Amino acid sequence: MRKVYFDNAATTQLRSEVINTMTQVLQTEFGNPSSTHEFGRSSKALIETARKEVAQILNVSAAEIIFTSGGTEADNLAIKSCVKDLNVTRIISSTIEHHAVLYAIQDLQKSHGITVEYVNLDHCGAIDFNHLESLLADTSQKTLVSLMHINNEIGTILDLKRTAVLCKKYNTLFHSDTVQSIGHYELDFSDITLDFAAVAAHKFHGPKGVGFAFIRKNSGIKPMIVGGAQERGVRAGTEPVYAIVGMVEALKISYKNLAQEKKYITGLKDYFKESLVKEIPDILFNGSCNDNEISTYTLLNVCLPVTPEKGMMLLFQLDLKGIACSKGSACQSGSNKGSHVLSAILKDEDLAKPSMRFSFSIYNTKDEVDYVVQTLKTFITSANVLEH
Repeated sequence: MRKVYFDNAATTQLRSEVINTMTQVLQTEFGNPSSTHEFGRSSKALIETARKEVAQILNVSAAEIIFTSGGTEADNLAIKSCVKDLNVTRIISSTIEHHAVLYAIQDLQKSHGITVEYVNLDHCGAIDFNHLESLLADTSQKTLVSLMHINNEIGTILDLKRTAVLCKKYNTLFHSDTVQSIGHYELDFSDITLDFAAVAAHKFHGPKGVGFAFIRKNSGIKPMIVGGAQERGVRAGTEPVYAIVGMVEALKISYKNLAQEKKYITGLKDYFKESLVKEIPDILFNGSCNDNEISTYTLLNVCLPVTPEKGMMLLFQLDLKGIACSKGSACQSGSNKGSHVLSAILKDEDLAKPSMRFSFSIYNTKDEVDYVVQTLKTFITSANVLEH
């Protein structure tokens, strides 16, 4: 059976160079980075070199990079520490954040009684900056703003710099989940003055189970995981040297090839979009994902013109054809609930129809696009014929 992978927003294929680098480290650098002998010092040197390389890419200090198990831990570290250590009593966020952020906030609301407010969104999932400023103007409580840079389901891009400037104006802390943007967009954190960011390696062809938190120096954050003094005392636990080195190798390659790979993926997305419109005229694009200026070039989220009953079988039928895509975030695959992102922006009529997220990488081809579009067209045609 043919296999086609269009779920790169969930996770990406490892680059061969990353596999080779990780294999070499696994074979030769097995010392504990916290050990003081030569084996440990050698492993520690690899980690610190990796930290400096990440810092150079983001234009920050190496001390501001804390390696974690991934984006979820990095989000939780920043958000929960702000409440527990920095006396934050109010969090401003949006209803379409990743659940790593939403559930962390809800947990703090229950355990610490914090105030939670959600900024208004337009029909494409973009935030209302006037509403955000009106919320920030209330300075009676120490506040954290947590807004993701690129939405993982519909691709809407937040103006990070504008948000950071607004937060600084009102002396407010700013955290952003940048999991869908790091490795795909150039970000300069010396220019974009946010306080915290979360990153996951497996979104840019690195390994799973590793990521990092950007934590602005002198933040005052204390560790969420305690034990040893690893990661500048901010995150205890023996570092996975091979994974950290693999992540940074993937990050370096992503930025080295960014211009040409972005051009290729953008072309692929545009071809997919044009093919869908040609073959399925009644198709709708959720959010602003068909506009590469205000939405990421890496995904399309489409609403298909079939009944809810027939739509329930769509993902299963695509899987039978060897096509991997998603109804939303992979983190929600075990849940019967619909997409909280689409629920926030779609009308009930469109929400009842099946929506699919297709996300792209350099390993996809136009031939694969043709296969997926024809498979969708065949399913929709047969579904509508049966319906009549």
